[in-house]
Amino acid sequence: MVDIATRVWNHKWKIDPIVRSLIDTDFYKLLMCQSVFRNRPDTTVTFSLINRSRHIRLAELIDEGELREQLDHIRTLRLTRGESTWLRGNMFYGKRQMFRPDFMEWFENLTLPPYHLEKRDGQYELTFEGKWPEVMLWEIPALAVLMELRGRTVLNRMRRFELQVLYARAMTKLWEKVERLRRVEGIKIADFGTRRRHSFLWQDWCVQAMTEGLGEGFVGTSNCLIAKNRDLEAIGTNAHELPMVYAALADSDEELARAPYEVLQDWHDEHEGNLRIILPDTFGTRGFLERAPDWLASWTGIRIDSGDPVEGAETAIAWWKSRGEDPRQKRIIFSDGLDVDRILDLHRRFAHRAMVSFGWGTLLTNDFRGLTEDDALAPFSLVCKAVAANGRPTVKLSDNPEKAMGPPEEIARYKRVFGVGEQKRIRVEV
Repeated sequence: MVDIATRVWNHKWKIDPIVRSLIDTDFYKLLMCQSVFRNRPDTTVTFSLINRSRHIRLAELIDEGELREQLDHIRTLRLTRGESTWLRGNMFYGKRQMFRPDFMEWFENLTLPPYHLEKRDGQYELTFEGKWPEVMLWEIPALAVLMELRGRTVLNRMRRFELQVLYARAMTKLWEKVERLRRVEGIKIADFGTRRRHSFLWQDWCVQAMTEGLGEGFVGTSNCLIAKNRDLEAIGTNAHELPMVYAALADSDEELARAPYEVLQDWHDEHEGNLRIILPDTFGTRGFLERAPDWLASWTGIRIDSGDPVEGAETAIAWWKSRGEDPRQKRIIFSDGLDVDRILDLHRRFAHRAMVSFGWGTLLTNDFRGLTEDDALAPFSLVCKAVAANGRPTVKLSDNPEKAMGPPEEIARYKRVFGVGEQKRIRVEV
């Protein structure tokens, strides 16, 4: 096991790349990338960095030259032979050869497209534009680079024993969480913490701690590289990106209303079993389920990623019952802003009513709250989203308007088309 504090103290960051592999990314990105490669390969998409925590002035904390060096390094990466063999031959979700030969041949020859970076009002404006299958693979590594560079800024000011104590406290904090969770019968948790992790080494340590501490209760990690290296299940399905882009390409209100279901029809044609998980909140969960075709009710489960999670789960259970499905045979995956107290509460409420599991993200892999002066290592809300498709703006409504994005006039249009009324605002922590 790596002595992280000593590694931090000894390493010269200039020769220490943050992202060292194209599969140091979330599994769902590769699943979605294959779907896009098959169905919408020529769509031009723009991704942009969005810092929801504006008080964190990234351009004043992170050196632009170092940021460019890290991003430029990512553009030199190629799949290794071992990584390609793992993707081509491993069994994912019970399926051998999840990734088709034509997709793998393309991926093995991929160079990520150029980026555009500038400073504005204390923040970095970082954008990526290109063909959708290529440009979408920038999202996770770009976020990981920015989060870790911000952390390095703080760590570089600390002395050797300060670092030892910092990581000892962080390890103790995580292990105390694990000890609380391991007492819960039937708990099922996966690591979803790649995009806003403290560092790759820390995420890897957290995954090892969860593996030992939870045993069968830890079901895997979303990080493909860690899954490969630690012989774990790679976990992930699909994300808001798909319906956001499909919707932006719609030519009329009628096509817009159909777009979220066209996404899932394409997914339905390609995947089965535990990969058939609905993410219903992109344009409002309640309306999405009310208008959903009957075949969607037969899918395996639902992921709840915004809004009040209790309300979201109750809505899903009521919907399944209304469509003649037994909720106890369905999976509910909670994945929004989770920490131990919320995980325990949601498990207690719903474990006997559905098959419940949790995708634990930032507060698994980056909970340094309260461990440094001025809380300088506390996690914050940074995202990288598809903001345009073929020159048209994308929109996300969410079940929490604090997470909404898009031009105001388009948000108003989408609310009208999807019948979204008043929504409760919930503070976004991470």
